Amino acid sequence: MTLFNTIESLISTLNVETITKERKETLQPLVDYIQAKSDAQQTIRINFICTHNSRRSHLSQIWAQTMAAHFNIKNVFCYSGGTEATALFPVVAETLKKSGFEVNTLSQGENPVYSIKYSDNEQPIIGFSKKLDASFNPKSEFAAIMTCSQADGGCPFIAGADLRIPVTFEDPKAFDNTPQQAEKYNERSLQIATELLYVFASIKTNG
Repeated sequence: MTLFNTIESLISTLNVETITKERKETLQPLVDYIQAKSDAQQTIRINFICTHNSRRSHLSQIWAQTMAAHFNIKNVFCYSGGTEATALFPVVAETLKKSGFEVNTLSQGENPVYSIKYSDNEQPIIGFSKKLDASFNPKSEFAAIMTCSQADGGCPFIAGADLRIPVTFEDPKAFDNTPQQAEKYNERSLQIATELLYVFASIKTNG
């Protein structure tokens, strides 16, 4: 499975040693979930959930799908959703482009739809803002990963989820319309990429 060269190069610069012991403990339930599904040769569905499905949940969905491909872990399907639908924030799309993803706008409007590719031969990820229970997302047999503390607190129960795991990230929205905006979005994207690299690198496959 070959990713775009720019993405491969970026992944080679990520250092999982920067992840603290406490953070690895936070990530461990997700490692265990993927490992158990992989061992049982079952489909692995992961839905990353944030309040607005506009920033962190999309970055998590896209990097998780990319890391699964990077490590050739089969039958991984990543999703994202919010407690409400808004729009995928345009700076997220720009940040992904700079990291080497091929991002195309499929439709404009208040909630644009993007095609996001990490490899020539894999299906693109369709990126747009949606509620966590939208028809685009799985109804059962998935892990719900809470990527923001607001959604974690506001959604104590996720219908249909095998389990819910809080893996929260600081919101780069705090830097919108500031000189640090691009830098902070990239910083958060790289943190998410590094942590998901750690997660998928931890999976032992029989292949």
